[in-house]
Amino acid sequence: MSKKNKGNQQKNKTALFKDIVAVFNHNPKKLYNYKQLAADVGVHSEAERMLISHLLDDLKNQNFLEEVERGKFKLKLNEKYITGRIEITQSGSAYVISPDSENDIFISQQNVRGAMNNDTVKVYLLPTRGRKPEGEVVQIIKRFKEEFVGILELSKNFAFLVNDNNRNSPDIFIPLGKLNGAKHGDKAVAKVIEWSETGKNPTGEIIRVLGKPGENNTEMNAIMAEYGLPVEFPVEVEDEAKNIALEISASEISKRKDFRGKTTFTIDPVDAKDFDDALSIIKLPDGHWEIGVHIADVAHYVKPGSLLDAEAINRATSVYLVDRCVPMLPEVLSNHVCSLRPNEEKLCFSAVFVMNDDAEILEQWFGRTVILSDRRFSYEEAQTVLETGVGDYNAELIALNTLAKKLRENRFKNGSIAFEKSEVKFNLDENGKPLGVYFKEAKDSNKLIEDFMLLANRKVAEYCGKIKTGGDKEKNENAKHRPMVYRIHDNPNPDKLLEFAGFISRFGYSLKTSNKLQTSKSMNKLLSDVAGKREANMIEQLAIRTMAKAVYSTDNVGHYGLAFDYYTHFTSPIRRYPDVLVHRLLNYYLALDQDKAKPDDAQNLLNVESLELMCKHSSDMEKLAAEAERSSIKYKQVEFLMDKTGQEFEGLISGVTEWGMYVEIIENHCEGMIRTKDLTDDIYTFDEENFCYHGRRTRKFYQLGDKVLIKIKKTDLLRKQVDFTLLSKIEEK
Repeated sequence: MSKKNKGNQQKNKTALFKDIVAVFNHNPKKLYNYKQLAADVGVHSEAERMLISHLLDDLKNQNFLEEVERGKFKLKLNEKYITGRIEITQSGSAYVISPDSENDIFISQQNVRGAMNNDTVKVYLLPTRGRKPEGEVVQIIKRFKEEFVGILELSKNFAFLVNDNNRNSPDIFIPLGKLNGAKHGDKAVAKVIEWSETGKNPTGEIIRVLGKPGENNTEMNAIMAEYGLPVEFPVEVEDEAKNIALEISASEISKRKDFRGKTTFTIDPVDAKDFDDALSIIKLPDGHWEIGVHIADVAHYVKPGSLLDAEAINRATSVYLVDRCVPMLPEVLSNHVCSLRPNEEKLCFSAVFVMNDDAEILEQWFGRTVILSDRRFSYEEAQTVLETGVGDYNAELIALNTLAKKLRENRFKNGSIAFEKSEVKFNLDENGKPLGVYFKEAKDSNKLIEDFMLLANRKVAEYCGKIKTGGDKEKNENAKHRPMVYRIHDNPNPDKLLEFAGFISRFGYSLKTSNKLQTSKSMNKLLSDVAGKREANMIEQLAIRTMAKAVYSTDNVGHYGLAFDYYTHFTSPIRRYPDVLVHRLLNYYLALDQDKAKPDDAQNLLNVESLELMCKHSSDMEKLAAEAERSSIKYKQVEFLMDKTGQEFEGLISGVTEWGMYVEIIENHCEGMIRTKDLTDDIYTFDEENFCYHGRRTRKFYQLGDKVLIKIKKTDLLRKQVDFTLLSKIEEK
């Protein structure tokens, strides 16, 4: 045998080191000497045995091993456990996110131990010698969900619900007496009634039949069920909604500021039915502008302690799937009573601002109002007026747009970050089948509404939470302790920012991070510089990932992305429960400041612990709703590509993971995966830190943002997956 071949058979030091660590991690209580280890890891030469002996000493010096007897070593156990939420990846491995650890804990597939996505688990931390922490699930503390969606497979003596979710979710054994009318092939929801400690499959019962797989309504309802989101309202909640008086009494109008004679209109998506907000505009005799931001007064109709309120708390948000809205409130409220429809008197809670031509706020007023909207605009109709200068209320729309641009300019000057992403939309036929894909980008009509909503949200938050200056000292002191629901966005993790800055430097971009304002201005310059370039989507997505998630909280840390010290959600109470809470809090504080508040008015409203629980629940439900929305988009994307198997497309690598590369098709934004096992022209190494793959022999290199030519290999509508075949990398000239 040649020396070269013999050398190839020997393990190098790095590989041997990894093998030894793996042996001890999987046998934490067993003693080994160097000969036993040599046999376990499959080495035979004397040189390799001597290397093992030296490596054992190194691991002992690193406190990874302890020498129990001369020449005999065992794992040095730290017996450290943490509790957290587990997130299962598509490959079957997982990460546990815990407040007790700065880093996510990696869990290999064999150490997941029956945990499922989002379960709360207890994890034993494995020794890792300073690398990223790794652990093993030792206890499932709380199951995240007990209801699962799948297709029923019926046999003579039993049935199984074959789970839709491919992230480690088990098939559920269904006794024949628990079918509740479900038939073979039905898509249904099963509730687990017994989690076996030793058995592979939990036992459950069918609680709802959704319909036949592949039908649009069946699949959309399945997505809602998969995320535990309700669709139908309980009968008693619907009955309570139907009993709400539709007529507005004269006595109620007399308690409110009357805006019915002022020019007012709504601007919403063309298919919207729930109009939360309206704008009024009046040119005052002194040349200033009075702008009214009028928000549906949901809190007038939905009272604390009512069935409607309990259901709204539970849902916390409306859910917007590709083809429908599943509302937070029954339709009679969301689309009729509360919706600010044109030529109908409506009750509102309003933020009214007097501003000059530079959009500086000279006066502000908050209170309950009655309005009469003169016109309902779609965004497209309003945009046409802004672009042509012709159409209904053209002067008013142009004036609002001019003021909105000033507000936006000041916001960016103060550090607001300009994250903008086009929205994927589908042209659907009458059965919900996608006929085409298009992209909706925010234009001036969208931004106009956004900027006035941001203004109202910010000023309401300031009024409720900001310490007053001047005036009554006692009232100023009370303002320090006012409970409030804020929309917060914490500062980004400095390490993540530096990592991001290092990554984009490879593309010739830079990010300055010495202070908050410099970071946001530098981020805006980066987003502007990459716009329209092939790496734009990748860099925008990575930039978003460096940011903290916006959530609801009573603890105000400000809103980093908007650069606001005070921010809340006041403007969408039809579809967001925190906005209802904010309306109630604002109403109470207005009465308090006018010495009109009664102790009973507050009820449990000012209980910080209760408010914080509702904030957390609302944040959690918002996340689930967003995941359901993405799932419905993914379903329609797969459905759209089903008849295009074998066709070739140009795409951009949008994600790089250990199990493959995600590619987004440029012309329709549909995403699929090139699986690592399908990269057959070489052995590819996954570089996690640099989001890329390297070919060992060919030296081919694939990274985030690369343009590639792909062919659609396979579509799987059940799993919402598309597989691509990589044809070639497209080099940019």
